Amino acid sequence: MMNDAPDKTLEAVTSKIAHRLIPLLVACYFVAYLDRVNLGFASTAMNHDLGFSPLVYGWGSGVFFIGYALLEAPSNYVLHRVGARFWISRIMVSWGVVSAAMALIANEGTFYLVRFLLGAAEAGFAPGLVLYFTYWIPAAQRARILALLLLVLPISNVVGAPISGFVLTYADGVFGLKGWQWLFVLEGAPAILLGLVVLAFLTDRPEQAHWLSAAERQKLLETLEREDVARRGEDDEVIWTALCDARTLGLGVAYFGLVLALYGLNLWLPQMVADWGLTPIQAGFTTAIPFFWGAVAMFFWSRRSDRLGNPLRHAILAAVAAAMGLLAAAVAPSPAISIAALSLAAAGVLAALPTFWASVTMQATGTRAALTIALVNSIGNLAGFAGPYLVGWIKTATDAYVWAMVALALGPLVSILLLAALGERRVADIDGPAFAPDGRG
Repeated sequence: MMNDAPDKTLEAVTSKIAHRLIPLLVACYFVAYLDRVNLGFASTAMNHDLGFSPLVYGWGSGVFFIGYALLEAPSNYVLHRVGARFWISRIMVSWGVVSAAMALIANEGTFYLVRFLLGAAEAGFAPGLVLYFTYWIPAAQRARILALLLLVLPISNVVGAPISGFVLTYADGVFGLKGWQWLFVLEGAPAILLGLVVLAFLTDRPEQAHWLSAAERQKLLETLEREDVARRGEDDEVIWTALCDARTLGLGVAYFGLVLALYGLNLWLPQMVADWGLTPIQAGFTTAIPFFWGAVAMFFWSRRSDRLGNPLRHAILAAVAAAMGLLAAAVAPSPAISIAALSLAAAGVLAALPTFWASVTMQATGTRAALTIALVNSIGNLAGFAGPYLVGWIKTATDAYVWAMVALALGPLVSILLLAALGERRVADIDGPAFAPDGRG
């Protein structure tokens, strides 16, 4: 019983921290992702008004990730130096302003420029949150927080699609602005407001948390210090081997395949649905259907994976479902069957994400883990550019989405082959006792 007491005390402290910090940060991540994909909801009307071809739209959708990738690491470094409260607030206010500025685009050049600036403004936000959690949440509890953040991906589409449909319909013409212009203004404003809330509310470090008692702060800091000491002594050779590890590169390419399908769907599904002749409101609710099932699948599939303890197998099976759904959508004879197939695709790709990352985080610790996760994430996010551009290029060449769906299906298929070939490897195979993301060990 005495050995259980410290763990219960730490659980109580981390629960108190979660109730204080997590709702605000999850809300911030929700707004961030909504601002990242609201272009898909605005695309049909915007492309018509500005005369953008599918290729132009695809390039503009993807150029966001160039600015994002270039400044992600420098942004995280600045956050570590100046503090999360100020820097996350700066990121949110700046991306809210740039997102609202999307209402001012008038041609291809301004479209590309503002999308690039939006990526640059948002750079470092998601990895900054992960870094911030390491200041507060012991390693055994962090996977739960990551699961909450990842669940934002489908939920932002489920909520954002109908809202966008209403804005496109009822705000069109108000004060001389088009509905798609109002969409960018209204969905950029919450980022600015939440940025100001972060500046007033967030606490940089546990040492400054006066809302924790002295005993609670000491318990948390002792735990985090022990984890930090355990990571020390890892030399440059570990860093170099982590960066050059073929297995890590293979995981990065596997993640690229999943992200290819994710952003291909995120940024093109609203246009695919609009081509069926639906009103903006009808299109909004229809677009939400696949992501609703994606959220359900992500939640239950992750719990099943944690219970059975084989995340890699679950990631592979989910990727199989994603590929099958995309291939079925390519040949679907009716909109109803197409939505059913796309729901299977969204459920598969979204369920694959947390199980994939659960497997990755079980394969290394310390500096190697940090570098592995960063490299895999960087390689995978290149698909944020490739996916939308690929769909736009194929749509321009064929005037249809059939081969675009086939091309997106190749992403999960490559992921399946790579993950099956790499197999499961846990820390126990390398360094001793395995680390499970849920803290069970």
